[in-house]
Amino acid sequence: MSRTYSLPALVGAVSFCFAAAVGAQVTANTHNSSNVGTTAAAGNGNAMKSPTNNAMSPKTMNAPSNEVSSSDRKFMEKAAQGGMAEVQLGKLATEKASAPEVKQFGQRMVDDHSKANDQLKQLASQKGVTLPTTLDKSAQKEHDRLSKLSGAEFDREYMKHMVSDHKKDVSEFKSEASKAKDADLKQWAQTTLPVLEEHLKLAQTDESIAKNEAKNGTKTSSRSATNKTGS
Repeated sequence: MSRTYSLPALVGAVSFCFAAAVGAQVTANTHNSSNVGTTAAAGNGNAMKSPTNNAMSPKTMNAPSNEVSSSDRKFMEKAAQGGMAEVQLGKLATEKASAPEVKQFGQRMVDDHSKANDQLKQLASQKGVTLPTTLDKSAQKEHDRLSKLSGAEFDREYMKHMVSDHKKDVSEFKSEASKAKDADLKQWAQTTLPVLEEHLKLAQTDESIAKNEAKNGTKTSSRSATNKTGS
């Protein structure tokens, strides 16, 4: 049996269905927009974190471009100490030595080691190495001891110290000239080594002169004492 619907009822039903469909579509769009926003925010958050993490990396911040090994650093510090001592003692020799050869040797130490010291300072600055600026206790003690001597006695003791000191220098510079890890430091050691070897030869020659000077001085003193007694 067929049913008969009134026109107002049909219109109401159609309006209800249309409203329900529109409401569902709006809800779906809002949900999707929320998801997209959340995803984008998360993506942006990751993008913001990456540069920050990279910038704070210790390797990026702290890795020096000219890092020097501990052995090379120790050699540079010791060479700086030795160079300062040579200059200070050389100045002392120009003032207190009696033999012309010893005075000349002292001036040679001032000139050559001042030049080498300046080169080492420049190299250390490039490598980020801080060099000592004062004599260590041992070098200062030797300086003070020699400063109390004069004449032939000073010449003998100063040249004796120079021979001993330069033997050590030549040995250490030979080792660094072949084993240094830093290429620039190795080149400096190789360039300075021949100068030190020449210093050693001069020191050995002048030590002999100083010893003879001391002997001659002793003989002269003995003769003077004898003459005074005989008179």
